[in-house]
Amino acid sequence: MKKILYMALGCLTFGLGTLGIFLPILPTTIFYILTAFFWMRSSDFLYSKFIESTYYKKYIQESIIEKKITPFGRVKLFSTLFVIFAIPCLLVRNLFMTTTLAIVFLAHLIGLNLYFNKKKITPLKEANK
Repeated sequence: MKKILYMALGCLTFGLGTLGIFLPILPTTIFYILTAFFWMRSSDFLYSKFIESTYYKKYIQESIIEKKITPFGRVKLFSTLFVIFAIPCLLVRNLFMTTTLAIVFLAHLIGLNLYFNKKKITPLKEANK
């Protein structure tokens, strides 16, 4: 029963993640991470097919694991974040909420820039004896 639930949730998050490719309001990356999580616990076949797919390699492996994000990708990421944070500010005129969302947006901006600019640490190779 648990495997069926995980498989169904994986299918749902995969569908939402794929929709997120075309709709900028849905976050593709987080849905694909959830898909990998659910399918890893439900089906080895689905999990291995997913991590070998071009969607996984483009949206998870290259951008998150290998930190290969283009300048246009960063602009797209930060502009989507800006729109997502701006919508509640425009709908609800509350100074406290607007200030809080602005601080959270700036924290995302700084944190993600630090993350993507950080050099990958490669382990030292063992010296030949």
